Amino acid sequence: MRILIVGAGALGGYFGARLLQAGRDVTFLVHQGRAAQLAKTGLVVRSKLGDAHIPSPPIVLSENIAAPFDLILVGCKAYDLVPTMESFARAVGPETVLLPYLNGMKHFDSLTERFGASRVLGGLAMISATLDDDGIVMHLNETHVLTYGELDGTQSPRVTEVSAAFAGANFDARATSTIMQELWEKWVFIAALGGITSLMRALVGDIERAGAADVAVALLDECSAIAVSQGYAPRAHVLERGRRLFTAPGSTLTASMMKDIERGARTEADHIIGDLLARRVGTANERSGPMSLLDVVYIHLRSYEARRLRESASRPAR
Repeated sequence: MRILIVGAGALGGYFGARLLQAGRDVTFLVHQGRAAQLAKTGLVVRSKLGDAHIPSPPIVLSENIAAPFDLILVGCKAYDLVPTMESFARAVGPETVLLPYLNGMKHFDSLTERFGASRVLGGLAMISATLDDDGIVMHLNETHVLTYGELDGTQSPRVTEVSAAFAGANFDARATSTIMQELWEKWVFIAALGGITSLMRALVGDIERAGAADVAVALLDECSAIAVSQGYAPRAHVLERGRRLFTAPGSTLTASMMKDIERGARTEADHIIGDLLARRVGTANERSGPMSLLDVVYIHLRSYEARRLRESASRPAR
């Protein structure tokens, strides 16, 4: 199976390096800057579960894609999806399978509109990783799970083929017949975690220490109610785990959304919070009076984005 991984950043670089270590046919679609960096240092992963160094990882620039790939792993910020789709469009053939692992749910609309619903699997990644200043992939915990499945819950031959391609690689690959349920559960969790830590500009443990753990749990419950209204009620053990994590004393848990704010970067507010709010119609959380906590979170994030754009526009050109 010929596999194209869109990007060689923290997640794409990690899973791609593991697949290359297992002898799979993997190519990274990269931009000029990352291509130059990889040519100099190779692809380097630092992990408690085993380091990796691929001296000359196979790479391709968008304009040099010459033939379709069998499987394309798509991981990018949701707000970059449109140009990202254009960058790998040449790699999509009649039998190509797309495996996205973006946050939220809106990206499925964009991918299916551009390439057709029959090509798209559901996927989610559970891993904490980042690129350091030298372009090294730093795996920050001991979780490295890539979950995937047909959106309609069937066990298809192509899912079996993907499982065979992932078998033996040093990460946990898991095919599931309940990918939509699991996508919703992750969405509820990251919306609540990203929302509360961004709103408070604090770690979970700091919020608990301030006596506001119940506020975090209230936001989790509000996000969960929207999932319930859409037919994907989070399972009891998932909600219980979320409540434990949101109330843990001394926890250093935070969200990438808060980290984006702290470094003055763009956030996925519209895709993670805004789209969730858009699905609230007809639920007990539908806004018909005072703003809910999730409304406050979204306004806070939109205000941050407005300030970020204003300050960026006011900076003198270099």
